[in-house]
Amino acid sequence: MKGSRVAGLLLAAGQGARLGTPKALVEYEGERLVDRGVRLLEEGGCHPVVVVLGAATVQVRRAVTVRNPDWPTGMGSSLRVGLAALPEEAESVVIALVDQPFIRPEAVRALIAGQAEVAVATYGGRRRNPVLIARRHFGAVAALAVGDVGARPFLKAHPELVTEVPCDGLGDPADIDTPGDLSLLETSRSET
Repeated sequence: MKGSRVAGLLLAAGQGARLGTPKALVEYEGERLVDRGVRLLEEGGCHPVVVVLGAATVQVRRAVTVRNPDWPTGMGSSLRVGLAALPEEAESVVIALVDQPFIRPEAVRALIAGQAEVAVATYGGRRRNPVLIARRHFGAVAALAVGDVGARPFLKAHPELVTEVPCDGLGDPADIDTPGDLSLLETSRSET
């Protein structure tokens, strides 16, 4: 994988049913989560960055946007749309979720630096996001991404391919799913 072109893929299509608003539109520190996710991938070394939208249609600078017309079916359809939208020259992709605003670019860089074909960030020994997948596995990942799951079924089906990359200290994988989570986000903003 040395010298390969690594694209970024940000999944941001959901309506945020439990939150009450599409997560892509939520602001943290004066920045929408969708823009923060694009910056995470860019600063982590990914180019280009593709954003999959669905429930909300928004302008996103510095990224290619694609719409998932089947976004209500869950994350799997967004992952399939995003993988299909990546340019041919992308030899691998780092996949991130819009609702994890505390992951830092260093975690993305660590995945890329490992030069693995399949890599997953771990925090406290638990697999979370982001995830890196080499192009030759895109078809298999897409085939298993059904309903509200992304790459997890592929990772479980092919443990021999997966390199775990410890990302402790490189951000927090906590996600924003509910108004309570959003309140914690606002509280952490006011305390910093």
